[in-house]
Amino acid sequence: MLSGSVMAANPTNIVLINLDDVGYGDFSFNGAYGYKTPNIDQMAADGMRFTHFLVCQPISGASRAGLLTGCYPNRIGFSGAPGPDSDYGIHPDEMTMGELLKQKDYKTAIFGKWHLGDAKQFLPLQNGFDQYYGLPYSNDMWPFHPQQGSVFNFPDLPTYDGNEIIGYNTDQTKFTTDYTTRTIDFIKKNKDEPFFVYLAHSMPHVPLFVSDKFKGKSEQGLFGDVMMEIDWSVGEVFKTLRELGLEENTLVILTSDNGPWANYGNHAGSAGGLREAKAATFDGGNRVPCVMYWKGKIEPGTTCNKLTSNIDLLPTIAEITGAPLSDRKIDGVSILPLMKNEENANPRKSFTYYFNKNDLEAVTNGIFKLVFPHRHVTYGAYVPGVDGQPGKLTTVDMQKAELYDLRRDPGERYDVLSQKPEIAAKLIKIADEMRFELGDNLMSIQGKENRESGKAIRTK
Repeated sequence: MLSGSVMAANPTNIVLINLDDVGYGDFSFNGAYGYKTPNIDQMAADGMRFTHFLVCQPISGASRAGLLTGCYPNRIGFSGAPGPDSDYGIHPDEMTMGELLKQKDYKTAIFGKWHLGDAKQFLPLQNGFDQYYGLPYSNDMWPFHPQQGSVFNFPDLPTYDGNEIIGYNTDQTKFTTDYTTRTIDFIKKNKDEPFFVYLAHSMPHVPLFVSDKFKGKSEQGLFGDVMMEIDWSVGEVFKTLRELGLEENTLVILTSDNGPWANYGNHAGSAGGLREAKAATFDGGNRVPCVMYWKGKIEPGTTCNKLTSNIDLLPTIAEITGAPLSDRKIDGVSILPLMKNEENANPRKSFTYYFNKNDLEAVTNGIFKLVFPHRHVTYGAYVPGVDGQPGKLTTVDMQKAELYDLRRDPGERYDVLSQKPEIAAKLIKIADEMRFELGDNLMSIQGKENRESGKAIRTK
């Protein structure tokens, strides 16, 4: 069992692996086909799978802002996916996961995609990380985007080492290996003191690139090759931890920033039967795989079906390490009782699906989900793209609220609102409480004020 004295005497290392655009169905333990993910499957077999793990928004930048601060992004004035020369980023007053752990003298590093702003004050070294190597935003924000000139006008894509740009339009076939190698070197260098490493792979976000060692190896083309290399990366991290004798003292978390970018067709992943995908607040966009491994602490082969979110990781890590949280209000809750498989533990009672700057589009209690009228991206109206070209997207208006029973209908296809009005009323109460606190651009007077000011409320 965990105790404060044990944690203080033997601090727990943290390895957080965050993938880009990996959907609920993209690991072989969850039904992927045409390739295998044996190392990730083994991690799931030896650890805990979270089957109802939601990201705070179904888009990269906002999702990562929530992950690293424990807040709904609209609480901290963060939205969307900031690109080159963005005029906003992570606010210096917010405590990131790196800053949390620096309080306990952890060595901290991020290797991979940042996406919390590219101005110097927003970069990792100014926000709790000792080391940084990778991209400041998505790997498609470069001059070779398939819609460059017609939709976008991206400049050259920088690669950073610390605060310095060391190159532009770097050969992306090297990134998965480079991120992995640097992660392993960091672990080896800091094996005798507590460390936190954030391995934020750029893949399998399009454009897809893979090293020669995995090129052409899968039956699902380039996407499968990329997933096999990511699986290799996870295996290398575990191999290093075991060789250094750190396995029993390291929590490893593997998840994704949002669901698959489905309009890229054969270069996109699978939502595993969930509705819609990235950039939509149906569960194909928000529900992602999450696996945790912590030898001797997490019971092998366990499954958690309780409601959880990526905003819960920061307070959970705070409880594990004894690092004090900021006095600023956060939205995450510690899910350590779930990781310890405590009977009847249920720390997260609800989740609100905010999107864009401050649109409250849905709410769930983990069993039922109420979706409010809103305009959303849909992936089903057109044929998806192929071989790196995006398919055409459209938006549709959801005209009325609908209630889904996620136990029987995880694909959110059958409206049961007329059968369960009392459930809807309870969910509306939860939504109204969040509207009172954070507003809602879709409907409320407070939301109107937020929209006009362009800022979300920051509640202490």
